[in-house]
Amino acid sequence: MNLQKSKRGIKNWIKGSSHMNKKLCILTGVGPETGTGAEIARYFSENGYHVAMIARTDENLKYLERKYNNTSAYPCDVGKIEDFQKTINKILTDLGPANVVIHNAPLGTRGPILDLSYEDLEKNFRVNTTALLILSQATLPKMLERKSGTIIVTGNTAAERGKDGWGFFAASKSAQKILAESMAREFGPQGIHVAYIIIDALIDTPRTRPRLAPNKPDRFFASPKNIAKEIFNVVKQDKSTWSFRVELRPY
Repeated sequence: MNLQKSKRGIKNWIKGSSHMNKKLCILTGVGPETGTGAEIARYFSENGYHVAMIARTDENLKYLERKYNNTSAYPCDVGKIEDFQKTINKILTDLGPANVVIHNAPLGTRGPILDLSYEDLEKNFRVNTTALLILSQATLPKMLERKSGTIIVTGNTAAERGKDGWGFFAASKSAQKILAESMAREFGPQGIHVAYIIIDALIDTPRTRPRLAPNKPDRFFASPKNIAKEIFNVVKQDKSTWSFRVELRPY
């Protein structure tokens, strides 16, 4: 029994120490395995990064932490701003300054405008837009010291136009995109790459496919694995050819 505990302790120490020789990626919105957030975490953790994973569901995060090397779980609702600030500070204390920040956590309240309240609108803004600000303000100072770093935001078609039943989501995602573009213009000349990924498609996730398009063929959907690869490619771009707006859609 003591030997088993000792082995577990050594294994946890090795896993916890793995970030020392790796760059740090802070990632919000890490949902179930095979979803976009989980695939981003997996891909970055397999390609030179230690990933600090943030999401509301503690059980799923701990499962992914066990499954993927070079990851750490930090359960938090990014819409609860004070909790989110504390979580980011803990990550920076535990793991050091971030090299890459990816804001992938979405909130999309759906329904007729007259049936929803201003509180619903504010919740969407807190998760989609305010959380991006909080995350950026916490991580940018060290990036600016190094004159390098990347901030990626995952968006979608809602950032481009309003849609019946999705007004609150579209309003907050549009604001998110404009905030990201303002950051790109302000911090790009200082060595910080800010990019906005517009996913113009339904994503093939355990939640989306069965609920919104159960009878569609595979080619109808955007693949989370390949979204993760494209985000990684954007992070690796040479600064002479940085992208801001990147659109992804099925062929």
